[in-house]
Amino acid sequence: MLAIEKLNQFYGESHTLWDLDLEVPAGQCTCVMGRNGVGKTTLLKAVMGEVAVKSGALRYSSGDAGEIELTQKAVEERSRLGIGYVPQGRQIFPLLTVEDNLRTGLAARQDGVKKIPERVYELFPVLKEMKNRRGGDLSGGQQQQLAIGRALVIEPKLLILDEPGEGIQPNIVSQIGQVIRQLINEDGLTVLLVEQKLPFARKYADRFVIMDRGRPVANGDIGELSDELIQQHLTV
Repeated sequence: MLAIEKLNQFYGESHTLWDLDLEVPAGQCTCVMGRNGVGKTTLLKAVMGEVAVKSGALRYSSGDAGEIELTQKAVEERSRLGIGYVPQGRQIFPLLTVEDNLRTGLAARQDGVKKIPERVYELFPVLKEMKNRRGGDLSGGQQQQLAIGRALVIEPKLLILDEPGEGIQPNIVSQIGQVIRQLINEDGLTVLLVEQKLPFARKYADRFVIMDRGRPVANGDIGELSDELIQQHLTV
């Protein structure tokens, strides 16, 4: 689905991602983990085109389109290729209604469809109940569901999530995890996830990648995430 090869990224003189290699298999949830400041969010932004990369390849393949090199594509083109993105901090529009927030995502659909897919409301019924409420009036957990719903209106093949459980109540975190699994198991979605919460990763991810100083230092099936790796690379 997504193959990242020898990716290098700089902020000014600061070298952030170092010859980074990463495979994101289709139909699975790959969870990127690591301490603060190791380049996890920068990696996601590089995939989406929100930060420029110095060198390397981002090879994306989906359906009949064949393999596409993303580094040559603008942000909006990447969305039209079927990549949904939920950034850290949600970034919803507080003065727009829930329905209008969802509609903003429709602009990235390649097929020009202007209707919110009913699947979004099936996964997050609260969004249908509150579709006429302003986004800023929702709780943090509801806003996160809205941000994910907005990414899902394009019916993506790859969904990228940056710490979806950050700062929200445990029952909503659990619901988001269940939705991720439902999308993978029923819709064949591929998920690339940054998440700090170990219980969440162990319960809902298929694979893990641990980053340190801008490069992966460990990866494997989620069952291989040992206490030794956690102690070495994740504990503060």
